[in-house]
Amino acid sequence: MRYLLMCCFDEKRWEAIPESQRDAIMQEYGALIQGLDKSGHHLAGAKLQSSSMTTTVRSRNGKLVVTDGPFVETKEQLGGILILEANDLNHAIQLMSKHPGVRGGPFEIRPAADLTEMIRD
Repeated sequence: MRYLLMCCFDEKRWEAIPESQRDAIMQEYGALIQGLDKSGHHLAGAKLQSSSMTTTVRSRNGKLVVTDGPFVETKEQLGGILILEANDLNHAIQLMSKHPGVRGGPFEIRPAADLTEMIRD
């Protein structure tokens, strides 16, 4: 089963950490991803740029509305995503338990539906 993992963190708190510590955390993250790649559990992922770079798109009264910035102001921002292949939710939790980001903020884990059949010609 595929799971989408959304890493949330406080950008201001991250920026306050000394660069050497941020580098160490990112090296730990890289090692985790390499291990997940080797085991076949890591399907995709991305570190997102700052939430200040966000553009929000929605429809209001049938018209497209594009605004700068995140939809909701929160202390924690979406910082990255991962797509994992796991046996079940408990397995996905176990795989993410070693992610260094868990120490800095929550991870939201959601099953991802396979829409392959729906989009086939």
